Amino acid sequence: MDLRRLRYFVAVAEARSVGKAAEQLRMAQPPLSVQIRKLEAEIGAPLFRRGTHGMDLTEAGQALLARAGEALALAADGIEAARAVTAGRRGRLSVGYMFVLANAVLPRLIPELRRSIPGVDLDFVDLSASTREARLLDRSVTVALCMPAIHHPEIQVARIGAQRFMLAMPNRSPLARLGAVPMARLQGRPLIALPPPERDPASSAVAALLRRHQIVMPIASRVETVHSAMSLVLAGEGLAILPDCAKLGAPRGIVFRPLRDVDDSIDIAVCWRRDSQSPLIPRFMKCAEKIVARL
Repeated sequence: MDLRRLRYFVAVAEARSVGKAAEQLRMAQPPLSVQIRKLEAEIGAPLFRRGTHGMDLTEAGQALLARAGEALALAADGIEAARAVTAGRRGRLSVGYMFVLANAVLPRLIPELRRSIPGVDLDFVDLSASTREARLLDRSVTVALCMPAIHHPEIQVARIGAQRFMLAMPNRSPLARLGAVPMARLQGRPLIALPPPERDPASSAVAALLRRHQIVMPIASRVETVHSAMSLVLAGEGLAILPDCAKLGAPRGIVFRPLRDVDDSIDIAVCWRRDSQSPLIPRFMKCAEKIVARL
């Protein structure tokens, strides 16, 4: 049903006059009469009869009026809801995050998001190196906090910060007694490694760091998450080169030390599909930049 005709019908029913309704609607009387006749033809029954005090509703007209106001209100609510979603005031935002950033970022990011976009439903999805790209591409997450950035032609990336590399080791390791660990002390020691970048394993920031210093660390294990890496480090299986923020989730018995004369870092990035039209992404990024700047 044409909502415009429904609004015309309600105006005539409330004014009990086509002429008065036309004045209120700021239109000529003949076109309004035409629209009422078309509505009656669509329904298949007369909606008005002329009474002593103006236009009276028929039984069909009374039945329609009982629901017309509700229908128009629902339509107005729907339009406002669509506008609110378009403006980023309402909607749903699914946020993916990698475990390494959880303890450092989420406790401050979530309250910031709830203050910034209070009408938006938020959900949070834990991502790993092997799932993060797929979850963005299949739209099961809208936006993702990644470390490092994803490199894929369909994914847009914005760098919002970085974390320097640290060496994670058991507290019983002789290296734990050093304030900073020289790179030469890593030669030949087993490495607990994380998955390399999806499309170019040789570009791994850790691999590049070791190559530049001509250090060879045989890979003892390659794991999916920083949490798994720290568990193997604690078990004495090897050392791990991890971002500084990983120490916030470190189990007891793990210590972190800087690498001497090393300024290498790993990017923190916001990633989303290039074809996404969500107005919530810029608002999310503003909040994320604010929190990451404090790390």
